[in-house]
Amino acid sequence: MTDDFGIELRRIRTQAGISLAGLARRVHYSKGYLSKIETGAMPPSEYLARRCDAALDANGALVGLVREISPPETAATGDGEAWLMSPEPDGESGFFPTGRRNALFTGAASLVMMTIRQPATRVRAGAEHLAPSFRAMYEQTRILGQTTSPHVMLPLVIAQAQALGAQITDRKHGLDHQLAVLAARNAEYAGWMAQESGDNRAALWWIGKAVEIDGGLAMATYAVVRQAVIALSRGQPRDTVVLAARAQADHRTPARIRGLAAQQEGLGHALAGDYGSCMRALDNAARLLRIAEAEPQDEPVLGPWAVRDSVAIETGCCLYDLGRSHAAVAVLDREIAEIPRSALRARVRYGTVRALAYASVGEVDHACTLTNELLGDAVAVDSATARADLRRLAATLRRWHNHPGVRELSPSLTSALRG
Repeated sequence: MTDDFGIELRRIRTQAGISLAGLARRVHYSKGYLSKIETGAMPPSEYLARRCDAALDANGALVGLVREISPPETAATGDGEAWLMSPEPDGESGFFPTGRRNALFTGAASLVMMTIRQPATRVRAGAEHLAPSFRAMYEQTRILGQTTSPHVMLPLVIAQAQALGAQITDRKHGLDHQLAVLAARNAEYAGWMAQESGDNRAALWWIGKAVEIDGGLAMATYAVVRQAVIALSRGQPRDTVVLAARAQADHRTPARIRGLAAQQEGLGHALAGDYGSCMRALDNAARLLRIAEAEPQDEPVLGPWAVRDSVAIETGCCLYDLGRSHAAVAVLDREIAEIPRSALRARVRYGTVRALAYASVGEVDHACTLTNELLGDAVAVDSATARADLRRLAATLRRWHNHPGVRELSPSLTSALRG
């Protein structure tokens, strides 16, 4: 594969009439290093492939040569599963799905079974106050999730879903429908927190639970969008695009969910290096989300809410993935300034991509400054998504390991990566 990449890089470069030195200036790599890539003496990184792809207008051809598509992750779901909390030897606790039969034999002293269905008791006194109270709790939980570790949030969200499930007698009518919707939202948010904890299998399990509780078209389709999000996090652009397209297929689905699916499709195309398809998908996402803003919204909003314009800021991320870092910097500078200071998780995630973009255009000092500013918040929110980007950033900055700013930043960046 190394030889194939080098041969194709040389072919595309010479066809474009660009010298090796000219390409080196465009991608901020040395001429000698690129020569070793072209001869197959050095393996190409995906980062380099993206830079070369953008510089040579290769439309994803070079990225595709270094990307390996792994099989999609699946979640074990079904009636035979429960959700367990188990203390670890180091004092930490974790939640994981397991068979009910295994749960019965694990021991009640060390495990607490968390199941939403078939509650043992239902307390209906003062039921008319339950829906607004639990909705307020859910909204506050999402706000808290922007500033707190997902390991802290996950038990709280699961407990709320459990408490709501215990009140539901008939999910089709009145109050019980509202409680079912809120229980499903908490289960879906548990999936987000599981993903942010670095556990995609658990995330998929909770997404399945949300669909099981709600049962409506909107949640079922949004679950496909969430599967696309997880596919993207696992570096599977083809699966991301397929899932996102599936979520847009039924026009009975609310415009917001189709808009989020189109946005995810754009991110998948960007990861695959397809600029044209990415921009078309993002334009469609912006159109659908504008329609959604005019629609009445009685239920809690599904999907991201902490940024002013999710399509605009994700466009910045796409431009970085497409190797167009100068354009990414301009977009991310503008959009990150609009994120509330309280939305730490969003600021860390997009701030890390911005630092990556600045490093990619050779502004190493500013990249180090931006990184240093967000490390404290990165440790606080403990996001697996942000940590993955921080690892990419650390690898990128190692290219300038003798740079004073990089040397000064290195200990704190290493510490943040260790959590």
